[in-house]
Amino acid sequence: MLESTTIVVALGGNAILQPGHKGTFDEQNDAVKKTCVELAELVEHGNHLVVTHGNGPQIGNMLIRHEMASAVVPPMPLDVCSAESQGQIGYMIQRNLKNELLQRSLDRDVSTLVTQVIVDQDDPAFRNPTKPIGTFFSEQEARRAMATKGERWIEDSGRGWRKVVPSPDPLSIVEKQAIRGLLAAGNLVIAAGGGGIPVIQMPDGRLRGVEAVIDKDLAAQRLAVEVRAHVLMILTDVHKVSLHFHTPQQRDLDLVTSSEARRYIAAGHFPPGSMLPKMLAAVRFVENGGDFSVICFLEEAIEALEGKAGTRIVNGCMNLPSTGL
Repeated sequence: MLESTTIVVALGGNAILQPGHKGTFDEQNDAVKKTCVELAELVEHGNHLVVTHGNGPQIGNMLIRHEMASAVVPPMPLDVCSAESQGQIGYMIQRNLKNELLQRSLDRDVSTLVTQVIVDQDDPAFRNPTKPIGTFFSEQEARRAMATKGERWIEDSGRGWRKVVPSPDPLSIVEKQAIRGLLAAGNLVIAAGGGGIPVIQMPDGRLRGVEAVIDKDLAAQRLAVEVRAHVLMILTDVHKVSLHFHTPQQRDLDLVTSSEARRYIAAGHFPPGSMLPKMLAAVRFVENGGDFSVICFLEEAIEALEGKAGTRIVNGCMNLPSTGL
């Protein structure tokens, strides 16, 4: 068991909103409450946590509300929506985690920090937006938005048309010193929710928000490096990372080196919208000095820390069994 370890925990969407739910506050709060039981167990074992999370459904709902009410209330830009979702989700985690800690007689403060993440204004993602956001619309509505607002929309898997925005690489966490200070004071910290608020740093140092969405797992990796965490833990809805997923040749991975992981990535084993950013984040973290990354099922976090569950990624070039690639 790891003791007094600093862990950045990246929560998957199922930790906040279960599939099939409408997204009411009570539904989200119930899901967060169950998640906080697992987080509190990590704290009870002596670990220091920085928690980050996704915000896709919440942002989508905000955009719907803004569109429907646009004739009455001016809609807010995407970076402001990201800040709003950090407060909303952070509040739910902060309150439920504090309550769960009190149940265990653990007196720890929990703080949510609205977090900005610096991106490069010359990132290729700004020339090729690919991240779908919001709900589905008809082709006619999408083409009207493209013509009148200059937005980019795509047809998404036969389900309708969705707006797409850039997804640039995270370069640095603006509030990293504040997060380090909170950790040093014994706080549990919730930060960089939804990948953080993407901002560009001007030559004079000023920050400007941009319409983009940073991948939450890549932001978690950058956060973990900059707060000097020992472990990056990505909690998801699968028990292990797999090769040949959902085929007769499926093989679950227990221990993977960074060099092996990069070979699997290059071979196209991981879907871009799900496991690919998780594996890339895990590899980047260990290659930048982290002890190890682990991708695991939410309810198996403690077992994964002990090496008894999940997929562990370490830096190096171990000789692993051939995969036939």
